[in-house]
Amino acid sequence: MSDDAADDASTGDQSESVDEESPAGDAEAAVPIGVKLGSTRTVISVPGARGTEDEIIRTLTCLATYEDALTGEEKVLYGEEAAAEYPDRVQFMLRSGLPEDEDRAELTETFFQALIDQNDLPEYSAVVYAIPTIDNPQGLENLSSVIEGSSIGKRLVESYPESLCGAIPAFGDDLEAIDEIFLAVNMGSTNLEASAYRRGEQLAPFTTGAVTGNEVDRMIANYVEEETQGRVNIDTQTAREYKEEHADFVDFEPFTDIIQQPGGGSHEFTIERSVMDAVDEYLDDAVEEVANTFLPELANDYMKVYQLALDRPIVLTGGMACIPGIVEEFERRLSEELNREIEAIAADQPDIAPTIGAQRIAERLGENA
Repeated sequence: MSDDAADDASTGDQSESVDEESPAGDAEAAVPIGVKLGSTRTVISVPGARGTEDEIIRTLTCLATYEDALTGEEKVLYGEEAAAEYPDRVQFMLRSGLPEDEDRAELTETFFQALIDQNDLPEYSAVVYAIPTIDNPQGLENLSSVIEGSSIGKRLVESYPESLCGAIPAFGDDLEAIDEIFLAVNMGSTNLEASAYRRGEQLAPFTTGAVTGNEVDRMIANYVEEETQGRVNIDTQTAREYKEEHADFVDFEPFTDIIQQPGGGSHEFTIERSVMDAVDEYLDDAVEEVANTFLPELANDYMKVYQLALDRPIVLTGGMACIPGIVEEFERRLSEELNREIEAIAADQPDIAPTIGAQRIAERLGENA
């Protein structure tokens, strides 16, 4: 990421603070909301009703439009419903992690507002967005336009790096991560990201699109075809489902599935190696990038931070960090690569951790606004 983009991500320069009075004239009434507009899934965290646990809204980041048969009006479906009913024209607007152009920004804004309206998210709210660390000024500007165009965040809008937000639940029940020096590795669908944090300040952000969850899905699809000797071809969405349901570094078990044959009938097959071969290669590549690209750059620019951070837990976030046993395997393989003891940790649900962390920041900022 460029220096300017990194500054924007870590300080919230893309965002705005709105000094608008609440409807009741009480600044404390603003609802804290955390948002992650992800390449595969969007996750929103809002306070539960009457003091209950926070509500997590989770959906695929996609939409499809269709024409009402009676009125001719264009209507919008989003998320799982859109993917299931209109697989031929559903659009995932953030496949690269950010809206690449104005058209995708407009689609993302339509998707986000439909999600807001469907879930009755309050306009008078303090909203923090967990954003990816990507060196793409145009994409970040487009994302900023989506954020500014939404109806929520009338009290306050800020943005913080996704890996920082994701580390917050891993360190405890409050905002302890903000006062720590540590390393975070975000294992996302579209990028592998790594950053050092010094009391909330992002240092030496590193991003690569060569090691991604999406690539794992493509590898699984290819390996399934090879393992079944060409009898089975699956799409990347099915491959992702295989990964999310079956990948396990601790207790993986072969599994069976059934496909419908083009000429009629069905074919049952068993997968023994394809899923774990793909995620195993992914983890080797991720450790290689962290050990031999990110860490040397960090040591070159911030030697003291490098030394201090390696004595503390490395936090893993992102969807790939949800695979059972991957945290321990990352810890073991990186320790071997660096020839020193490394500790790795993750939140209970690494894929939604950035949204939870963002909401905690929103709550604190709302209290101080």
